Amino acid sequence: MQHLKTFQKKKIVALMLIIVTAMCAQFGRLIYLMVFQSEYYEEKAQNLHERERSIKAARGKITDRNGIVLADNQSVCTISVIHSQLTDPEQVIRVLCKELELPEENVRKRVEKVSSIERVCSNVPKETGDEILSYHLDGVKVDADYRRYYPYDTLASKVIGFTGGDNQGIVGLEVKYEEWLAGTDGKILTQTNAFGEELEAEGERRIEPAVGNQLTISLDYNLQNYCEQAAQKVMQEKSADGVSVILMNPQNGEILVMVNEPEYNLNNPFTLNVEKAVPEEEKQDLLNQMWRNACINDTYEPGSTFKIITTAAALEQHVVTVDDPFYCPGYKIVEDRRIRCHKTTGHGAETFTQGIMNSCNPVFIELGLRLGADNFYHYFEQFGLLGKTGIDLPGEAATIMHKKDKIGQVELATISFGQSFQITPIQLITTVSSLINGGTRVVPHFGVSVQNAKGETIHTFTYDTTEGMVNEGTSETLCSLLEKVVSEGTGKKAAVEGFSIAGKTATSQTFPRSEHKYIASFLGFAPADDPQVIGLIVIDDPQGIYYGGTVAAPVMKEIFENALPYLGIEKMENVLTEDSAQE
Repeated sequence: MQHLKTFQKKKIVALMLIIVTAMCAQFGRLIYLMVFQSEYYEEKAQNLHERERSIKAARGKITDRNGIVLADNQSVCTISVIHSQLTDPEQVIRVLCKELELPEENVRKRVEKVSSIERVCSNVPKETGDEILSYHLDGVKVDADYRRYYPYDTLASKVIGFTGGDNQGIVGLEVKYEEWLAGTDGKILTQTNAFGEELEAEGERRIEPAVGNQLTISLDYNLQNYCEQAAQKVMQEKSADGVSVILMNPQNGEILVMVNEPEYNLNNPFTLNVEKAVPEEEKQDLLNQMWRNACINDTYEPGSTFKIITTAAALEQHVVTVDDPFYCPGYKIVEDRRIRCHKTTGHGAETFTQGIMNSCNPVFIELGLRLGADNFYHYFEQFGLLGKTGIDLPGEAATIMHKKDKIGQVELATISFGQSFQITPIQLITTVSSLINGGTRVVPHFGVSVQNAKGETIHTFTYDTTEGMVNEGTSETLCSLLEKVVSEGTGKKAAVEGFSIAGKTATSQTFPRSEHKYIASFLGFAPADDPQVIGLIVIDDPQGIYYGGTVAAPVMKEIFENALPYLGIEKMENVLTEDSAQE
């Protein structure tokens, strides 16, 4: 019996120890939650009794190099309803249908949905928002918001890009510089009771939004506007499919102009820029095509403008001099192929200088064969042609080139005058810039600097450079040769009175060859002996006469006639005009 009592006592003690231990654990847990986790649970409790509405931050502006605003913000409103506060849902539905011009079915669905807060419509004009406020409807909230606005509609549309409904960048510079342009949204916090009803006596708590930073880009509004007009004019006159224009500073890579006609309206980016009925299933593909920036997203066979690069490689490799003799019978036979010159009757005897002035294919085929596949491929790599330029726009395409071991004599011949491979316009103009500026490859770009809300510059962009593309002697010789192309050769129609212009014409055929579609282009720069601006125009499938020297060169002349004085490039004395050069 005594043994049984002792056992029961021990059992009671053990039970008490378990209870005390459990109580201590609970007490410790309580202390931990009340002391060490108090802020966390206080916030959780606060959130249960607080309703949150977003205050959109204004997105940073985009300005051109002279401070002209290219992308701005418009004040708009977001209309929302709070189900628990509605006292007359039918009146709310009638008013919102009337003022927002929305179908009753859509509005009713939002108003009758049981949720803490339901958005009915965003991007509502401020005047409409003020009108809705004047009704003093219970449960209807009108919050200030911002919508992206582009003052010049179509200007540089495929460069600037646009934002979505959430004000985030989708394409172009808008998405590339999202981290700088996007602001930080604010909040409106209101206290609610257990039924989700706002407690008016508690008022509202606001966390103010932070405006985004301003982006200054190298693009020049005046030059862009003028070049777009020139592109539209030739596109209409030649019934072309498209026209691209790039103007760039070859010394530092700043892009002054990038035109892609036809452009589209940035304020209505989901409206096609074609005047015809389009099946809904085809619309998205056509929109994607409309948004494409041909200067960076699309590749093409450059044709004779590529002879600039072949010349630079040949001069560097010392396989040609400016006075080397050549003979053109109108063709050159390579293996089993008879490759024609554009002048089928031939140029006859000519020096290399005359060969580049005449844009003679047999001369450049001979240069390619002298270089050989290994050397030519080496210069493709050295000049940066096999990679991308690194331009600060999304979606840049890479060069489409034969593999080194697949380059035979025929491929070598066609590559030498710019056929059988494809590059982007931005790659061509960037590479040529490095060959005429003394040998330094620069990354082409738009971004210059970033300013905060006070207008203070908080960041200046820097870009990589690579020296030693060619030596200075090769660069000077190349500039001299290309000046003769304009003053005496196939590029005469690009000559500008009082200015030393250099450049190269091109006419290339698109695939499939059976469609007989062509691309006319001209690449030029000025002054010839100290390049300060370089330009490229590419005209896609011009109707009628389609030669680059006849169609593209005159457009670049017109552009240079306005751009050179505007850029402060002074006229020179004793510069031949086109007419006097022909005499």
